[in-house]
Amino acid sequence: MNKMDNKAFKNAVLLLVKEKGIKEDVIYSAMELALTSAYKKNYNSLSNVRINIDRETGDIKVYSFKTVIKDEFTNPNPVDKEITEEELEEELEEEFYYDERIHILLEDAIKIIPDIQIGETIEEEVTPKDFGRVAAATAKQVVIQKIREAERNVIIEEFQDKEDEMVSGIVAMEDARNYYIDLGRTQGILPKSEVIPGEKIKMGSNIKVYVTKVDNNSKGPIIMLSRNHYGFVKRLFELEIPEINEGIILVYSVARDAGNRTKIAVYSENPNVDPIGSCIGEKGTRINRIINELNGEKIDVVSYDKDPAKFIENALSPARNLHVFITEPKKQEALVIVDNENLSLAIGKKGLNVRLAARLTHYKIDVKTFEQAKEMGINIVK
Repeated sequence: MNKMDNKAFKNAVLLLVKEKGIKEDVIYSAMELALTSAYKKNYNSLSNVRINIDRETGDIKVYSFKTVIKDEFTNPNPVDKEITEEELEEELEEEFYYDERIHILLEDAIKIIPDIQIGETIEEEVTPKDFGRVAAATAKQVVIQKIREAERNVIIEEFQDKEDEMVSGIVAMEDARNYYIDLGRTQGILPKSEVIPGEKIKMGSNIKVYVTKVDNNSKGPIIMLSRNHYGFVKRLFELEIPEINEGIILVYSVARDAGNRTKIAVYSENPNVDPIGSCIGEKGTRINRIINELNGEKIDVVSYDKDPAKFIENALSPARNLHVFITEPKKQEALVIVDNENLSLAIGKKGLNVRLAARLTHYKIDVKTFEQAKEMGINIVK
Protein backbone atom coordinates (compact mmCIF):
# COMPACT_ATOMS: atom_id res chain seq x y z
CA MET A 1 0.00 0.00 0.00
CA ASN A 2 1.17 3.53 -0.67
CA LYS A 3 1.65 6.10 2.08
CA MET A 4 -1.86 7.49 1.65
CA ASP A 5 -3.36 3.98 1.98
CA ASN A 6 -1.17 3.27 5.02
CA LYS A 7 -2.40 6.41 6.77
CA ALA A 8 -6.03 5.59 5.99
CA PHE A 9 -5.55 2.05 7.29
CA LYS A 10 -3.93 3.28 10.50
CA ASN A 11 -6.73 5.81 11.08
CA ALA A 12 -9.34 3.09 10.50
CA VAL A 13 -7.69 0.92 13.15
CA LEU A 14 -7.63 3.79 15.66
CA LEU A 15 -11.30 4.48 14.95
CA LEU A 16 -12.21 0.85 15.62
CA VAL A 17 -10.25 0.88 18.86
CA LYS A 18 -11.99 4.05 20.01
CA GLU A 19 -15.55 3.38 18.88
CA LYS A 20 -15.81 -0.39 19.23
CA GLY A 21 -13.56 -0.92 22.22
CA ILE A 22 -11.59 -3.63 20.41
CA LYS A 23 -7.96 -4.03 21.39
CA GLU A 24 -5.50 -2.84 18.76
CA ASP A 25 -3.55 -6.13 18.85
CA VAL A 26 -6.73 -8.07 18.07
CA ILE A 27 -7.29 -6.00 14.92
CA TYR A 28 -3.69 -6.35 13.74
CA SER A 29 -3.66 -10.10 14.42
CA ALA A 30 -6.84 -10.49 12.39
CA MET A 31 -5.34 -8.45 9.56
CA GLU A 32 -2.10 -10.46 9.52
CA LEU A 33 -4.00 -13.75 9.45
CA ALA A 34 -6.26 -12.54 6.65
CA LEU A 35 -3.38 -11.18 4.57
CA THR A 36 -1.45 -14.44 4.95
CA SER A 37 -4.39 -16.27 3.37
CA ALA A 38 -4.70 -13.56 0.73
CA TYR A 39 -1.05 -13.86 -0.27
CA LYS A 40 -1.16 -17.66 -0.57
CA LYS A 41 -4.36 -17.52 -2.60
CA ASN A 42 -3.42 -14.71 -4.98
CA TYR A 43 0.21 -15.68 -5.55
CA ASN A 44 -0.23 -19.46 -5.49
CA SER A 45 2.36 -19.77 -2.74
CA LEU A 46 3.03 -23.02 -0.92
CA SER A 47 5.90 -21.56 1.06
CA ASN A 48 5.78 -20.49 4.68
CA VAL A 49 5.02 -16.80 4.85
CA ARG A 50 4.74 -14.23 7.60
CA ILE A 51 2.92 -10.92 7.31
CA ASN A 52 4.19 -7.97 9.28
CA ILE A 53 2.17 -4.79 9.77
CA ASP A 54 4.06 -1.83 11.16
CA ARG A 55 1.95 -0.55 14.09
CA GLU A 56 3.24 2.99 13.61
CA THR A 57 3.02 3.45 9.85
CA GLY A 58 0.54 0.76 8.80
CA ASP A 59 3.10 -0.49 6.24
CA ILE A 60 2.57 -4.14 5.23
CA LYS A 61 5.39 -6.49 4.29
CA VAL A 62 5.45 -10.17 3.33
CA TYR A 63 8.27 -12.44 4.42
CA SER A 64 8.94 -15.96 3.19
CA PHE A 65 10.75 -18.06 5.77
CA LYS A 66 12.46 -21.46 5.69
CA THR A 67 13.46 -23.70 8.56
CA VAL A 68 17.12 -24.74 8.81
CA ILE A 69 17.60 -28.53 8.75
CA LYS A 70 20.55 -30.96 8.81
CA ASP A 71 22.63 -31.28 5.67
CA GLU A 72 22.20 -35.08 5.42
CA PHE A 73 18.50 -34.83 4.58
CA THR A 74 17.76 -35.56 0.94
CA ASN A 75 14.60 -34.92 -0.97
CA PRO A 76 12.49 -38.06 -1.48
CA ASN A 77 9.65 -35.78 -2.53
CA PRO A 78 10.92 -33.67 -5.48
CA VAL A 79 9.68 -30.09 -5.78
CA ASP A 80 8.33 -30.73 -9.26
CA LYS A 81 5.98 -33.40 -7.93
CA GLU A 82 2.37 -32.18 -7.98
CA ILE A 83 1.35 -31.84 -4.32
CA THR A 84 -0.96 -29.45 -2.52
CA GLU A 85 -0.13 -27.65 0.67
CA GLU A 86 -2.65 -29.80 2.57
CA GLU A 87 -1.15 -33.03 1.20
CA LEU A 88 2.33 -31.83 2.13
CA GLU A 89 1.24 -31.14 5.71
CA GLU A 90 -0.34 -34.61 5.96
CA GLU A 91 2.85 -36.27 4.73
CA LEU A 92 4.97 -34.24 7.11
CA GLU A 93 2.89 -35.55 10.03
CA GLU A 94 3.75 -39.14 9.10
CA GLU A 95 7.36 -38.79 8.00
CA PHE A 96 9.80 -35.93 7.60
CA TYR A 97 10.33 -34.70 4.04
CA TYR A 98 12.76 -32.09 2.84
CA ASP A 99 11.10 -29.48 0.65
CA GLU A 100 13.04 -26.47 -0.56
CA ARG A 101 9.90 -24.33 -0.38
CA ILE A 102 9.86 -24.54 3.41
CA HIS A 103 13.32 -25.87 4.31
CA ILE A 104 16.92 -24.79 3.82
CA LEU A 105 19.97 -26.96 4.41
CA LEU A 106 22.36 -25.80 7.11
CA GLU A 107 25.30 -25.44 4.67
CA ASP A 108 23.25 -23.06 2.51
CA ALA A 109 21.86 -21.12 5.48
CA ILE A 110 25.36 -20.51 6.90
CA LYS A 111 26.29 -18.71 3.69
CA ILE A 112 23.58 -16.17 4.46
CA ILE A 113 23.78 -16.05 8.29
CA PRO A 114 27.07 -17.57 9.54
CA ASP A 115 25.96 -18.33 13.12
CA ILE A 116 22.49 -19.69 12.32
CA GLN A 117 21.47 -22.94 14.05
CA ILE A 118 19.37 -25.96 13.06
CA GLY A 119 15.68 -25.33 13.78
CA GLU A 120 15.95 -21.58 13.34
CA THR A 121 14.37 -19.80 10.40
CA ILE A 122 15.76 -17.60 7.69
CA GLU A 123 13.57 -14.95 6.13
CA GLU A 124 13.37 -13.09 2.84
CA GLU A 125 11.03 -10.23 1.99
CA VAL A 126 8.80 -11.19 -0.93
CA THR A 127 6.23 -8.36 -0.87
CA PRO A 128 4.72 -8.07 -4.39
CA LYS A 129 4.38 -4.55 -5.83
CA ASP A 130 0.61 -4.84 -6.17
CA PHE A 131 0.06 -6.69 -2.88
CA GLY A 132 -1.65 -3.74 -1.19
CA ARG A 133 -4.46 -3.69 -3.74
CA VAL A 134 -4.92 -7.43 -4.21
CA ALA A 135 -4.50 -8.43 -0.58
CA ALA A 136 -6.73 -5.68 0.78
CA ALA A 137 -9.56 -6.64 -1.56
CA THR A 138 -9.22 -10.36 -0.80
CA ALA A 139 -8.85 -9.96 2.97
CA LYS A 140 -11.64 -7.43 3.48
CA GLN A 141 -14.44 -9.85 4.34
CA VAL A 142 -12.19 -12.01 6.51
CA VAL A 143 -11.03 -8.98 8.48
CA ILE A 144 -14.60 -7.75 8.94
CA GLN A 145 -15.57 -11.18 10.26
CA LYS A 146 -12.65 -11.25 12.68
CA ILE A 147 -13.48 -7.77 13.91
CA ARG A 148 -17.11 -8.78 14.40
CA GLU A 149 -15.99 -11.79 16.40
CA ALA A 150 -13.77 -9.61 18.56
CA GLU A 151 -16.59 -7.12 19.02
CA ARG A 152 -18.94 -9.92 20.08
CA ASN A 153 -16.37 -11.09 22.62
CA VAL A 154 -16.12 -7.57 24.04
CA ILE A 155 -19.90 -7.52 24.49
CA ILE A 156 -19.97 -11.01 26.02
CA GLU A 157 -17.21 -10.05 28.47
CA GLU A 158 -19.09 -6.88 29.40
CA PHE A 159 -22.44 -8.58 30.01
CA GLN A 160 -21.25 -11.96 31.34
CA ASP A 161 -20.80 -10.37 34.78
CA LYS A 162 -24.25 -8.82 34.52
CA GLU A 163 -26.11 -12.13 34.41
CA ASP A 164 -28.60 -12.16 37.33
CA GLU A 165 -28.19 -8.39 37.62
CA MET A 166 -30.49 -5.48 36.80
CA VAL A 167 -29.63 -3.08 33.98
CA SER A 168 -31.34 -0.12 32.33
CA GLY A 169 -31.98 0.40 28.64
CA ILE A 170 -34.20 2.07 26.10
CA VAL A 171 -37.08 0.29 24.39
CA ALA A 172 -35.94 0.35 20.77
CA MET A 173 -38.17 -2.04 18.81
CA GLU A 174 -40.82 -4.70 19.14
CA ASP A 175 -42.26 -7.55 17.12
CA ALA A 176 -45.03 -10.05 17.76
CA ARG A 177 -43.09 -11.87 20.48
CA ASN A 178 -40.38 -9.60 21.86
CA TYR A 179 -39.29 -6.14 22.86
CA TYR A 180 -35.72 -5.18 21.94
CA ILE A 181 -33.93 -3.11 24.55
CA ASP A 182 -30.99 -0.88 23.60
CA LEU A 183 -28.31 -1.56 26.23
CA GLY A 184 -25.59 0.60 24.66
CA ARG A 185 -23.19 -1.69 22.82
CA THR A 186 -25.89 -4.20 21.95
CA GLN A 187 -29.58 -5.01 22.24
CA GLY A 188 -31.21 -7.31 24.77
CA ILE A 189 -34.32 -9.38 24.16
CA LEU A 190 -37.27 -8.91 26.50
CA PRO A 191 -39.90 -11.53 25.56
CA LYS A 192 -43.44 -10.27 25.95
CA SER A 193 -44.03 -13.30 28.16
CA GLU A 194 -41.44 -11.84 30.57
CA VAL A 195 -43.07 -8.45 31.14
CA ILE A 196 -45.23 -7.79 34.18
CA PRO A 197 -48.84 -8.75 33.33
CA GLY A 198 -50.90 -5.69 32.57
CA GLU A 199 -48.02 -3.22 32.15
CA LYS A 200 -47.66 -1.18 28.97
CA ILE A 201 -44.20 -0.84 27.44
CA LYS A 202 -43.73 2.41 25.50
CA MET A 203 -41.30 2.75 22.61
CA GLY A 204 -38.39 5.04 23.45
CA SER A 205 -38.93 4.80 27.20
CA ASN A 206 -36.20 3.98 29.68
CA ILE A 207 -36.78 0.64 31.34
CA LYS A 208 -35.22 -1.48 34.09
CA VAL A 209 -34.72 -5.15 33.21
CA TYR A 210 -33.20 -8.26 34.81
CA VAL A 211 -30.56 -10.20 32.84
CA THR A 212 -31.52 -13.88 32.92
CA LYS A 213 -29.04 -15.28 30.39
CA VAL A 214 -26.02 -14.21 28.34
CA ASP A 215 -25.17 -16.46 25.40
CA ASN A 216 -23.09 -16.33 22.23
CA ASN A 217 -23.85 -17.96 18.91
CA SER A 218 -22.94 -17.53 15.25
CA LYS A 219 -25.33 -14.59 14.91
CA GLY A 220 -23.81 -12.73 17.85
CA PRO A 221 -24.42 -12.19 21.56
CA ILE A 222 -27.87 -12.99 22.90
CA ILE A 223 -28.88 -11.23 26.11
CA MET A 224 -32.18 -12.44 27.53
CA LEU A 225 -34.10 -10.09 29.82
CA SER A 226 -37.04 -10.27 32.18
CA ARG A 227 -39.27 -8.09 34.36
CA ASN A 228 -41.33 -10.88 35.92
CA HIS A 229 -38.41 -12.89 37.35
CA TYR A 230 -38.30 -12.96 41.17
CA GLY A 231 -34.67 -11.80 40.97
CA PHE A 232 -35.91 -8.52 39.47
CA VAL A 233 -37.68 -7.71 42.75
CA LYS A 234 -34.58 -8.55 44.77
CA ARG A 235 -32.45 -6.18 42.66
CA LEU A 236 -35.07 -3.44 43.01
CA PHE A 237 -34.88 -3.76 46.79
CA GLU A 238 -31.08 -3.51 46.61
CA LEU A 239 -31.45 -0.37 44.51
CA GLU A 240 -34.08 1.36 46.63
CA ILE A 241 -33.09 0.21 50.14
CA PRO A 242 -29.58 1.46 51.04
CA GLU A 243 -29.37 -0.88 54.06
CA ILE A 244 -29.78 -3.90 51.76
CA ASN A 245 -27.21 -2.59 49.31
CA GLU A 246 -24.78 -2.04 52.20
CA GLY A 247 -25.40 -5.49 53.73
CA ILE A 248 -26.98 -4.16 56.95
CA ILE A 249 -30.23 -5.86 55.98
CA LEU A 250 -30.05 -9.26 54.26
CA VAL A 251 -32.57 -10.82 51.87
CA TYR A 252 -33.20 -14.47 52.74
CA SER A 253 -35.56 -15.36 49.90
CA VAL A 254 -38.08 -14.01 47.41
CA ALA A 255 -41.25 -15.63 46.08
CA ARG A 256 -43.20 -13.96 43.33
CA ASP A 257 -46.31 -14.28 41.23
CA ALA A 258 -45.62 -11.44 38.79
CA GLY A 259 -48.43 -8.92 38.49
CA ASN A 260 -50.19 -10.18 41.62
CA ARG A 261 -48.03 -10.52 44.73
CA THR A 262 -44.46 -10.85 45.93
CA LYS A 263 -43.23 -12.01 49.31
CA ILE A 264 -39.72 -11.09 50.39
CA ALA A 265 -38.09 -12.32 53.61
CA VAL A 266 -35.53 -10.01 55.21
CA TYR A 267 -33.51 -9.93 58.42
CA SER A 268 -30.62 -8.14 60.07
CA GLU A 269 -27.87 -9.39 62.37
CA ASN A 270 -27.87 -5.96 63.99
CA PRO A 271 -30.52 -5.96 66.79
CA ASN A 272 -30.86 -2.19 66.52
CA VAL A 273 -32.06 -2.36 62.92
CA ASP A 274 -35.72 -2.83 61.99
CA PRO A 275 -35.50 -4.64 58.64
CA ILE A 276 -39.20 -4.41 57.77
CA GLY A 277 -39.51 -0.76 58.76
CA SER A 278 -36.39 0.12 56.77
CA CYS A 279 -37.77 -1.58 53.66
CA ILE A 280 -41.14 0.15 53.92
CA GLY A 281 -39.66 3.56 54.66
CA GLU A 282 -41.27 6.63 56.22
CA LYS A 283 -44.95 6.73 55.15
CA GLY A 284 -44.20 3.86 52.76
CA THR A 285 -42.01 5.98 50.48
CA ARG A 286 -39.42 3.28 49.80
CA ILE A 287 -41.78 0.38 49.21
CA ASN A 288 -44.07 2.57 47.08
CA ARG A 289 -41.25 3.29 44.62
CA ILE A 290 -40.77 -0.46 44.18
CA ILE A 291 -44.52 -1.07 43.85
CA ASN A 292 -44.74 1.63 41.16
CA GLU A 293 -41.89 0.01 39.21
CA LEU A 294 -43.78 -3.32 39.47
CA ASN A 295 -46.95 -1.79 38.03
CA GLY A 296 -48.85 -1.89 41.31
CA GLU A 297 -47.90 -5.44 42.32
CA LYS A 298 -48.57 -6.11 46.03
CA ILE A 299 -45.52 -6.76 48.21
CA ASP A 300 -45.38 -8.49 51.60
CA VAL A 301 -42.15 -7.77 53.46
CA VAL A 302 -41.85 -10.47 56.14
CA SER A 303 -39.30 -11.19 58.83
CA TYR A 304 -37.08 -14.23 58.35
CA ASP A 305 -36.65 -16.35 61.47
CA LYS A 306 -34.29 -19.27 62.13
CA ASP A 307 -37.21 -21.06 63.79
CA PRO A 308 -39.04 -22.57 60.79
CA ALA A 309 -42.41 -22.51 62.56
CA LYS A 310 -42.07 -18.81 63.30
CA PHE A 311 -40.84 -18.12 59.77
CA ILE A 312 -43.85 -19.94 58.28
CA GLU A 313 -46.16 -17.93 60.54
CA ASN A 314 -44.56 -14.70 59.30
CA ALA A 315 -44.68 -15.84 55.67
CA LEU A 316 -48.45 -16.46 55.81
CA SER A 317 -49.04 -12.76 56.49
CA PRO A 318 -51.56 -11.08 56.46
CA ALA A 319 -53.19 -14.07 58.22
CA ARG A 320 -52.99 -13.99 62.04
CA ASN A 321 -53.57 -16.31 65.04
CA LEU A 322 -51.80 -19.25 63.41
CA HIS A 323 -50.62 -22.46 65.04
CA VAL A 324 -47.70 -23.94 63.13
CA PHE A 325 -46.37 -27.48 63.62
CA ILE A 326 -43.35 -28.89 61.83
CA THR A 327 -44.60 -32.40 61.09
CA GLU A 328 -41.70 -33.70 58.97
CA PRO A 329 -38.47 -31.73 59.60
CA LYS A 330 -36.40 -33.74 57.12
CA LYS A 331 -39.05 -33.53 54.40
CA GLN A 332 -39.70 -29.89 55.36
CA GLU A 333 -43.43 -30.33 55.85
CA ALA A 334 -45.59 -28.23 58.15
CA LEU A 335 -49.19 -28.17 59.38
CA VAL A 336 -50.84 -24.80 60.01
CA ILE A 337 -54.06 -24.60 61.99
CA VAL A 338 -56.07 -21.41 61.65
CA ASP A 339 -59.48 -20.11 62.69
CA ASN A 340 -62.24 -19.57 60.15
CA GLU A 341 -61.73 -15.79 60.11
CA ASN A 342 -58.13 -16.11 58.94
CA LEU A 343 -58.54 -19.17 56.73
CA SER A 344 -59.14 -17.24 53.50
CA LEU A 345 -56.26 -14.87 54.31
CA ALA A 346 -53.86 -17.74 54.98
CA ILE A 347 -54.76 -19.56 51.78
CA GLY A 348 -55.27 -16.48 49.62
CA LYS A 349 -57.15 -16.07 46.36
CA LYS A 350 -56.79 -19.29 44.35
CA GLY A 351 -54.28 -20.49 46.97
CA LEU A 352 -51.74 -17.78 46.09
CA ASN A 353 -50.79 -16.73 49.64
CA VAL A 354 -50.00 -20.21 50.92
CA ARG A 355 -48.27 -21.10 47.65
CA LEU A 356 -45.96 -18.07 47.89
CA ALA A 357 -45.32 -18.76 51.59
CA ALA A 358 -44.29 -22.33 50.72
CA ARG A 359 -41.85 -21.09 48.10
CA LEU A 360 -40.51 -18.43 50.44
CA THR A 361 -39.87 -20.85 53.34
CA HIS A 362 -39.07 -23.95 51.23
CA TYR A 363 -41.65 -25.89 53.27
CA LYS A 364 -44.70 -27.81 52.14
CA ILE A 365 -47.52 -26.11 54.05
CA ASP A 366 -50.86 -27.77 54.80
CA VAL A 367 -53.51 -25.36 56.16
CA LYS A 368 -56.36 -26.73 58.26
CA THR A 369 -59.16 -25.20 60.33
CA PHE A 370 -59.64 -26.03 64.03
CA GLU A 371 -62.55 -28.30 63.07
CA GLN A 372 -60.49 -30.17 60.48
CA ALA A 373 -57.63 -30.53 62.96
CA LYS A 374 -60.03 -31.96 65.55
CA GLU A 375 -61.18 -34.58 63.05
CA MET A 376 -57.50 -35.51 62.64
CA GLY A 377 -57.23 -35.97 66.40
CA ILE A 378 -55.47 -32.66 67.06
CA ASN A 379 -57.02 -30.50 69.73
CA ILE A 380 -55.89 -26.87 69.93
CA VAL A 381 -56.91 -24.55 72.74
CA LYS A 382 -58.07 -21.32 71.14
